[in-house]
Amino acid sequence: MSQTSTTERPSKAVRPPNAVVLSYSELLKTVRAEGLLKRRVGFYISVFASLVLLLTGTWFGFALIGPSWYQLLIAAALGILCTQLSFLAHEAGHRQIFASRRANDWSARILATSVAGISYSWWEQKHGAHHNSPNVISKDPDIKTGALAFHVEAAAGRQGRFAFLTRRQGWFFFPLLLLLGISLQWESLMYICRPGAIKHRWVETPILLARLLALPVLAFTFLPLGMAFAFLGVQIMVFGFYMGASFAPNHKGMPVLPEDSRVDFLRRQILTARNISGGPFMNILLGGLNHQAEHHLFPDMARPHLRRASEIVRSYCEKHSIAYTETTLMQSYAIVVRYLNEVGLAAGRGFDCPVASAHGRG
Repeated sequence: MSQTSTTERPSKAVRPPNAVVLSYSELLKTVRAEGLLKRRVGFYISVFASLVLLLTGTWFGFALIGPSWYQLLIAAALGILCTQLSFLAHEAGHRQIFASRRANDWSARILATSVAGISYSWWEQKHGAHHNSPNVISKDPDIKTGALAFHVEAAAGRQGRFAFLTRRQGWFFFPLLLLLGISLQWESLMYICRPGAIKHRWVETPILLARLLALPVLAFTFLPLGMAFAFLGVQIMVFGFYMGASFAPNHKGMPVLPEDSRVDFLRRQILTARNISGGPFMNILLGGLNHQAEHHLFPDMARPHLRRASEIVRSYCEKHSIAYTETTLMQSYAIVVRYLNEVGLAAGRGFDCPVASAHGRG
């Protein structure tokens, strides 16, 4: 029988890993074994080609209609198509389309800047932080306090007339989404123009400026002044509303975790995400964001595989008694409005965060 050398340090007691944390690897193995992490390049080429054809047809419509108020329908169509193409940029940014990281990155960069007018470098760092810490206070930029307070700790400090608006912020949420497109483009410009090192700044800057100037030039060249302003307004408002209404149902109104919470990766991704039911139509309408829990668990999974993955994850959650949330789109919107109004009631007074006791602080 061998003996331990006296020069060796005594082994430290090792705390057994959490069973749920360990079993995530088993969940990943199951998903991989079913081929759900394979690329579906053909699917994405078909979607991209269809959207380009629709976009081309929309511009033909712009040319044929001429100076008519029917151009506002063209503007709305452009807003919708820009959002759909932005979904593809989002998926490329997550390496869901190509096997090559470089191909994904450049596809996302070109689509984001040239179609949405959004800096990919800005989006990448912001969205990466969101995926690492969804709904975690001070870590998730998507719940950063601005016009709206997304958690009670932010609302509690608001005073005066701003507090009056915050108490009713749920009702302002959807009207404010009409301004989201302008906000996204403005933040992109501010980011790309700031001092310091920014990846591919000199590639993104000219494309971004060309995109932001092209639409106004076309509108003011071919349409009367008032109609041109209306055209630009409808396009950017539809784009912003569609973008916001697609991303908002996924996390807003779900548990918000304190900054020092110690929730494991698996539970953090599932407990803070809400899936949207609706089948293939919803998969197209929301660009795969309707399977939010699976997207967060497997961010490089191609859109066509998410439905099957959701069946596996739902079964897994039932087995391990993890709350798995799925609602209809309209139900999710009602939850968001109600939640924001409840958070807003904390404006102007102190409020103890109930999530801290539920999930613990480090």
